Amino acid sequence: MEDPKLILEQNIRELNDQIPQMNENITTVKANAMMLRKEVEKYEKSISEITSKIKSAIDADRDDLAEGYALQLEKAKENLQHSKQQLKYADQAYEKALKVKQAFMREKDRKIKEAREALRASERAEWQAKVADALESFEMGGLDQTHTEMVNRVNEETARNEARMEIALESVDTETMEIEANAEKLRARELVNQFKMEMGKASKDKEDKAIDIEEPTKTEKESQKTVGKEKTKS
Repeated sequence: MEDPKLILEQNIRELNDQIPQMNENITTVKANAMMLRKEVEKYEKSISEITSKIKSAIDADRDDLAEGYALQLEKAKENLQHSKQQLKYADQAYEKALKVKQAFMREKDRKIKEAREALRASERAEWQAKVADALESFEMGGLDQTHTEMVNRVNEETARNEARMEIALESVDTETMEIEANAEKLRARELVNQFKMEMGKASKDKEDKAIDIEEPTKTEKESQKTVGKEKTKS
């Protein structure tokens, strides 16, 4: 099956290759017109010279020479007329060739632009197809599938570890641990009190505690007195 891209590229080359040949043809047509123009000028000059010779021969009473020049003049006029007719056609051909070239150049530019746009569109389509293939392969398997599988495996592993932690915590005797911790605190407090006794600070702390205890006692007594008075009044 033929490749449209290769055909379009070949068409672009062929269109560009036609330009030199067209320019050569136009040059040939123009050269022919220039040659005919020079012939016309030559015949016009010849007619002018022959006419002068005829007049000179007549003035010299040389009718025989004048007759010969008259025949030459007649032939020159025929050639001039023929050359002018050919020059007219040559000029028309040159003008037509220029118009054909202009039309060809416009059509060439249009076709080349159209072909290049089609080629660029084809390149974009090929690139998009490659991207689509890559995306499809990514979505259908490969990295996407592996990624999802690994995430699920990590989540499962995390859930198992969390479950093991909960089971381990449930199996530990937390009450015993708290009792042991409190016992350590009491032992530490006893050690500190021993240090205070050795340093003579233990009695002072006891007096402070005694004062704190006596003050609430007085308050309680006053409260009891107030209650007794209220009962007596009643």
